[in-house]
Amino acid sequence: MHNSDRVTRVPKSAIHEMTRLSQQYRDVAFLSWAKPTSGTPTHINEAAIRAIERGLTGGYSSSDGLPELREAIVHKLKRDNGISATVINLLVTVGAIEGLAAAVLATIDPGDEVILPTPTYSTHIRQVELASGNPVLVPLLEEQDFALDIAGIRKALTPKTRAIMLCNPNNPTGTVFSEEQLRQLGEIALEADLFLIIDEAYEYFVFDGHRHFSLASVPEVQDRIISVYTFTKTYAMTGWRIGYVLAPEPVISQIKKAHIPLAICAPVVSQYAALAALQGNQQCIADFREHYRRARDLMCERLDRLSHVFDYVKPGGSYLMFPKITLEGPQDSFAFCKTLLDKIQVSATPGIAFGPTGEAHIRLSFCVNEEMITKAFDRMENYFC
Repeated sequence: MHNSDRVTRVPKSAIHEMTRLSQQYRDVAFLSWAKPTSGTPTHINEAAIRAIERGLTGGYSSSDGLPELREAIVHKLKRDNGISATVINLLVTVGAIEGLAAAVLATIDPGDEVILPTPTYSTHIRQVELASGNPVLVPLLEEQDFALDIAGIRKALTPKTRAIMLCNPNNPTGTVFSEEQLRQLGEIALEADLFLIIDEAYEYFVFDGHRHFSLASVPEVQDRIISVYTFTKTYAMTGWRIGYVLAPEPVISQIKKAHIPLAICAPVVSQYAALAALQGNQQCIADFREHYRRARDLMCERLDRLSHVFDYVKPGGSYLMFPKITLEGPQDSFAFCKTLLDKIQVSATPGIAFGPTGEAHIRLSFCVNEEMITKAFDRMENYFC
């Protein structure tokens, strides 16, 4: 029996391994899952039920997605992102993940290079590897609150570079990259004739005066930008698996070629739910954002009481943060997380999952309720103090 080298070389996911290990313990305080514990808003659920009852969800949609959903996305992009698009620029996908995978497959050939500022979402790295591309990891500047290293990215360019791939706001650091730095990436894309693949999953969850900026709103660089969005984070719809890709028409037609063998189409019931999300009251987004801000502030207060164990950069966005372990000696983040789970039943995500520069860090999620944060940090204080 022969397994493909392409898949065999991909390491086991540290994120999912910690989830598996956590299932062996009772009463675990989970700070490792990047999924909201709040439910999907009622009006979205009810719209999905109505679509089922009307018999609208049993067949395929077009591979692009429901026309009325794409029209609603066009309106949302203009209203919230300052992007002028049409339905021909859009492809509805099985969450952002499938859209990102299709975008990578459509833009790189085996042996091509993709620059990824790290730490970054581990799946981005794996998607490049599964496309037989070579990830080129350029560390973020942790001493500058995990800012992009524009000079480092320029230095990493080679004739084989085909794309730069990043998430903004960043998973796992919570960094909201500035408009100035993103425009600099746009200049690099134009100069080097490459694509920018931008995962904008946490676009609405920014705090403290930070502003999420969509580079596709800049006409001069639109032809170089592939933007990927999701309903799953915005509307607490992680299980619905629904997102979309925005790209120039010649590019979206190629991404669609990869999308069809991966998925045929996004789940139709989820598309009707997404349509209701866009057309319904948007107050739920503001409510989620305020909840995450309060939970972030609570987590920062609790981390301050463990300053002999962790140092951290206060995240400006997302619902994630990335503390550095400051205990003496080299720190194996996977071993550290296994110890937390085994000794005090606190589940965190090893930083090594997000690239080599993530080592000696852990990722903590604050999309949980405040009681879960309190439980986890009470246990850590008792353990470390």
